[in-house]
Amino acid sequence: MPNSQPIPPEITVIGDGIQDPMLALEILDERLQRYRLVQPKLERQMMQSLKDYGQVSPIIVFQLEGQMVLVDGFKRLRAARSLKGFTHLQARLLEVDEQAAKAALFNLNRIVGRPVELEEAWVIFALVREDGLQQAEVAQMLGRHKSWVNRRLALIERLCDEARESLRLGLLTPTQARHLIRLPRGNQKAAMLAATDAALTSRELSDVVDLLSASSTAEQAHLVLSNPREALRQSQADYVYQWDPRMSASGNRAAKRLALLLDCLAKMNSWLRYKGRSELQAIDREPLTDGFVKLEQETKVVAEATEDFLKEMKQP
Repeated sequence: MPNSQPIPPEITVIGDGIQDPMLALEILDERLQRYRLVQPKLERQMMQSLKDYGQVSPIIVFQLEGQMVLVDGFKRLRAARSLKGFTHLQARLLEVDEQAAKAALFNLNRIVGRPVELEEAWVIFALVREDGLQQAEVAQMLGRHKSWVNRRLALIERLCDEARESLRLGLLTPTQARHLIRLPRGNQKAAMLAATDAALTSRELSDVVDLLSASSTAEQAHLVLSNPREALRQSQADYVYQWDPRMSASGNRAAKRLALLLDCLAKMNSWLRYKGRSELQAIDREPLTDGFVKLEQETKVVAEATEDFLKEMKQP
């Protein structure tokens, strides 16, 4: 039910009774900030805009438990707190409950600019996992299809806890998070730490993720994580391989082919899942269909042969 209670008298307001009152900065509740990502570049732009032009549009709030909870305007609030002369911000009050406020946060984010899919995923995660709503209910609330809600939810749930927290704090960019999602959760923390220690760009992190996905031995994965730039330099032929003295010449040749194949498969899998449909045009479908049919057939054959081979290798 909408929350239509009057503003509590203990809350400092300028212009009480007008449509968009001025609210004191210190009374604004930022509990919904956890569903928005901190992006340093946009923070700096907002600070400069507020300094040059003042507040152009009101922040959006709703009332919950006697508090004025911020729904939209987190960058404006942080900028105002860092600049001299700002003690209040003009605010527009929504008469909604907490779940509807989260939906409003989602929709307002889409109106003001290109939506960040991971921010959308945070809101959906909150509605489903924290508020206990069914995905179908969330889809109806947000005006999206249930399958879309499911895909957005999976974006957050595929991230390990450490990556989620770094993403929330702005230590990990949305682009970097999308690269990490391609790794199993158990491998993401190590990759994130390696990227941080080596100050990798998003492009370099993407290549490191490809190398980790293609690594056929623990030694290769260790090389990538311990010295990612050196591993990238050595991967000029698009795959990671180091001669393993424990194996025969035939074994090393097999490992080399295996590394190359895994690298190609990892890149194709990533492309199919995250880019393929959005990059291709209608004119591309017919020429590519036969190749992808062949890919499907050959991967099934290779999977069966690999299964038999692994059984043989386990024999005494």
